[in-house]
Amino acid sequence: MNLEKSTAMVTGASRGLGEALARGLARRGTKVVLVAREEAELDRVAAEIRREGGTAFVVPGDIGDKDAIHGIAAVAAAVAGPVDLLVHNASTLGRTPLRLLLDTDCEDLSRVLEVNLVGPFRLTKIIAGSMALRRSGLLLHVTSDASVNAYPSWGAYSVSKAALDHLGRIFAIELAGLGVKVLSVDPGEMRTRMHAEAMPGADPATLADPDDIAARIVSMVERSGSFDSGSRLGAATWRPA
Repeated sequence: MNLEKSTAMVTGASRGLGEALARGLARRGTKVVLVAREEAELDRVAAEIRREGGTAFVVPGDIGDKDAIHGIAAVAAAVAGPVDLLVHNASTLGRTPLRLLLDTDCEDLSRVLEVNLVGPFRLTKIIAGSMALRRSGLLLHVTSDASVNAYPSWGAYSVSKAALDHLGRIFAIELAGLGVKVLSVDPGEMRTRMHAEAMPGADPATLADPDDIAARIVSMVERSGSFDSGSRLGAATWRPA
């Protein structure tokens, strides 16, 4: 993928991996649309990108809010044009400290699914059609090892990420031949606020730097033509050929 001539929408771009991905893409010349609930934090990230010579647009909104999705997509199209790369990075753990499934409220599970699964589904429905008409585009799902491994107390998050993985595989099959590729990438454990909220006792020295992981994912995106659509990739162990 030629990032210098592309427009990317990154959800959850106000901090952590989303912020690092937005900055990494902008350094490659990509126009980036920053989406998250915290407008002040998005403004900070956008200002830093612009100071470095990049192009960034702020579109505040809640991916888990059904009524916000069309507005997010419409504003992004108005300020930045068609999206070539859609990064589904926004996610939530649910209530912390994390709980066993039997202790998880139904409303908490619903909120996790709305943000981590249904929100990406809705946004893809809006944006992937335009990609298919242009016969070009990449949908990138940020997943987790919790989608393939069962960890006590991670139930709601794990279920949402497992479903997101399979959503990507189905979209990959249904969009085959239309020029739209779908990839899932597991970034591994990183020094982020989300990880600290989930595992407050973890040693930060054992966790990856989000900037390093973002650089690897950006490199994957640049080489996305070498991966089969529907592939699930691991950023922590990936090295470019």
